[in-house]
Amino acid sequence: MPCMIRHLFLSPGHSYRGRHGQPAADHPLLAVETLDCVAGRGIRGDRYFDHQPDFKGQITFFMEETLERLWEELGLPPAARDPSATRRNVITRGLDLPSLIGREFELQGLRFLGTEECRPCYWMNQAIHPAAEE
Repeated sequence: MPCMIRHLFLSPGHSYRGRHGQPAADHPLLAVETLDCVAGRGIRGDRYFDHQPDFKGQITFFMEETLERLWEELGLPPAARDPSATRRNVITRGLDLPSLIGREFELQGLRFLGTEECRPCYWMNQAIHPAAEE
């Protein structure tokens, strides 16, 4: 199966980062047609743009196949299945993201470096479903 980009998102503000012990803020993830990626800086207009030099989270990816499996395991009805709840910038299909950790890869003419997998955290329980972190 060829790799496809299924969704693109950006968010101008942090809803979860730095909010331990507090409610989440209300910064929506905006669905967009394109992202303006700037090497070494991130996505123009996104919360992590110029966050710090060569920050590993300048752009984030999530596999749609993993998301669909999570939705199925949690028994979420179709109306509750929102890919923006992941708070990731790029939702892909047909791209084995774990195999790209520690490697450079190209997607639609842009070069990326896979740095690490973002493990599930307790905020997923609020954003997706109360049992999502498990």
